[in-house]
Amino acid sequence: MRVPFYDIQAQYRECAPELDAVVLDVMQGGHYVMGPHHRAFEAEIAERHAMRHGIAVNSGTDALRILMDAAGIGPGDEVITTAFTFVASAETVVQTGATPVFADIEPVTYGLDAAAVEAAITPRTKAILPVHLFGQMADMQALGEVANQHDLIVLEDAAQALDSTQNGRPAGHYGLGAGFSFYVTKNLGAAGDGGMILTDDDELADRCRSMRVHGMGRERYYYDHLGYTSRLDEIQAAIMRVKLKRLTEWNARRARIAEIYREELAHMPGLPVIAPGNTMTWHQFSVRLPDRDRVKAQLADAGVDSMIYYPVPLHFHAPYARFGAGADSLPVTEAVCREIMNLPIHPDLSEAQARYVAQTLRAARAAGVA
Repeated sequence: MRVPFYDIQAQYRECAPELDAVVLDVMQGGHYVMGPHHRAFEAEIAERHAMRHGIAVNSGTDALRILMDAAGIGPGDEVITTAFTFVASAETVVQTGATPVFADIEPVTYGLDAAAVEAAITPRTKAILPVHLFGQMADMQALGEVANQHDLIVLEDAAQALDSTQNGRPAGHYGLGAGFSFYVTKNLGAAGDGGMILTDDDELADRCRSMRVHGMGRERYYYDHLGYTSRLDEIQAAIMRVKLKRLTEWNARRARIAEIYREELAHMPGLPVIAPGNTMTWHQFSVRLPDRDRVKAQLADAGVDSMIYYPVPLHFHAPYARFGAGADSLPVTEAVCREIMNLPIHPDLSEAQARYVAQTLRAARAAGVA
């Protein structure tokens, strides 16, 4: 059986009549930039996460960069974050002129470890940037306590955490602001790139709105900030408004696939664990395997795709090595990178495919043990 990791076109097939109609509506209406769909989409995402402000931008990366600039992070500052993440988390810190400081992670949620964060604080530390990975939030209560004790800003990298909650509060509620991604493979994906900043802070929201349009103020061609060109295209907003109506159902389908995996692999160590108080939207289903590379190759031979998020911690990469302390400096992070593997999980994966993936994985593990 062939089991691809993604089926990006499946969502189009499911929503084709509505998607075709809304794209045509945008093209015929002539509002191509920051039009009615754009404004409605901002309001819908903000309402979904019970936040006051949604500021749509053209990528999750820009959401983080603009958020940091608007929060006043810049040269001379340090931002504590994780090396087990997509590069944008550290990349945007460096782009502001600040210094990323890598702290180790928890072995359960893969989020920042609060004790490691506290140990990394210096007089230059200005912010903590936790990353909510694979659809599960980092321990925001513990990280928030550290931030409060040291008078630090918290910004959430929630690129993979739309609809994720902790103790009943959605991602974005624990920090000054949060950045979300709508890249095509996310739980809510655009037909290209897209991002969103969520915040309850009125002043921060005003700065973000200005910065996404060249720093323009309330009057046209008057500039209050150094800014960017980072507007979410109207067509993308329209497409995601159609998909948003199905997101709860799609997340439930992901949860069903995760349930099958957990049933079929119940006796295998290294399965995902949902931390107390967290909900999981199953952006990814990750397993930890001491013989990961051998198992991955055996799955591929059986027609099962898998991915590694993330094979190399950021402090091992050339542009970021100068911000780290080398091998063995982040032992949990480095161990996870050696062992992590992600199984196919998306709304259009059939139950039969999911069981085949799990059975193939069980067989591959047994072959290694033998």
